[in-house]
Amino acid sequence: MSSFGARLAAAIDSRGQLCVGIDPHAELLDSWGLDAAASGVREFGLRVVDAAGDRVGIVKPQVAFFERFGSAGLAALEDVIAAARAAGLLVIADAKRGDIGTTMDGYAQAWLGAGGPLESDALTVSPYLGPDSLRGTVSTAVREGKGLFVLAATSNPEAVGVQSAEVTVVDADRGQTVADWVARRAGAVNSSAATGEDRFGPVGFVVGATVDRADLGLTDDALVRAPILAPGFGAQGARLSDIVTLFGALAPQVIASASRSILRAGPDGVAAAIDHHNAELQEALHA
Repeated sequence: MSSFGARLAAAIDSRGQLCVGIDPHAELLDSWGLDAAASGVREFGLRVVDAAGDRVGIVKPQVAFFERFGSAGLAALEDVIAAARAAGLLVIADAKRGDIGTTMDGYAQAWLGAGGPLESDALTVSPYLGPDSLRGTVSTAVREGKGLFVLAATSNPEAVGVQSAEVTVVDADRGQTVADWVARRAGAVNSSAATGEDRFGPVGFVVGATVDRADLGLTDDALVRAPILAPGFGAQGARLSDIVTLFGALAPQVIASASRSILRAGPDGVAAAIDHHNAELQEALHA
């Protein structure tokens, strides 16, 4: 299998930087006329995959909305992931897993291991047991040709106190923030020989489009070769037309994620909504 970085670059070059979130909220299931059950989230996810299949290169199912229906919900998620990958879409499983040792190894194998029922192309992970707790997961991702998106600068207001705090560990730079420390430690593999000459390394970061990175001390040079998964476009207030203003020189690395602003168009309008978002994004990037 080719590396995640190579597949991501190919997807972006052929279908652009828009990522469609698959978030079957209860209100959306209702507005789509679907049952609040595993069968409903399965149908919802498959319809989004069908609409996205020849329009974008990346989808991001929010795992929680499937997990809430137990084993049947996870089976529905398996079907949605399989359908998306069969359609040639890169799948980022938004599960935000984070633990230590063999427990984290288990999560990595579940979501990134070849042939598994939940096999995805990338997984969102939490570094807040320390970025070095992700070492085994990073190794698994590199070995399996998969990617990780590490939480670095999230858009929820209560995260600022943690992510802007100065680290006190011995090997950190004086005055370095948690956000910058996480990006530098977890992203070190992106510059290693093991990742080859790909435009993108295997470790990316979640950086909210509504976040001022400077407020968190997250420097651009900490994000070299890192794909940036940027939620917050659309319903959360950030505009795709502002992507260059928001991310500057990093804009070509951004995977612009939009969910509710697309999904609220309903089953008959979701394809047109994807096209509209794509057009806005392309115009901004090529202005």
